[in-house]
Amino acid sequence: MLTRKGKYGLKAMILLAKEHGHGPMLIGDLAEHEAIPKKFLENILLALKHRGLVHSRKGPHGGYQLGRTPERISVGEIVRALDGPLALVSCVSQTAYAPCEECVTEKECAVRRVFQQVRDETARILDGTTLAAAASLESR
Repeated sequence: MLTRKGKYGLKAMILLAKEHGHGPMLIGDLAEHEAIPKKFLENILLALKHRGLVHSRKGPHGGYQLGRTPERISVGEIVRALDGPLALVSCVSQTAYAPCEECVTEKECAVRRVFQQVRDETARILDGTTLAAAASLESR
């Protein structure tokens, strides 16, 4: 499930995508526009900054802006940066694999096969959806 951190992060990033090319956006404006608690948004943006998804600039014309163009950032990148792996079970994760203690053999586990398909489809959709595409969906 997408956490509140992930959802708020996506909302902030979509707004930054819509404002792309107009210079940095103040964190207070971002927080107010998306109804996100400012302190919480600061932590979210810091995590996104560590991944290179946003840049910040201090000073009178400072604020936050995207680290790359909206066409070069996927929704999947943002979700992983804020909420971790997409897989619902660790034995199918590509970024945080861990075997399940209760499985006799992964190869024959039906649960693993189902959740592998879920992970693959989730990754296909989220990694195949750019921030630009997500921003255009919201404005319809």
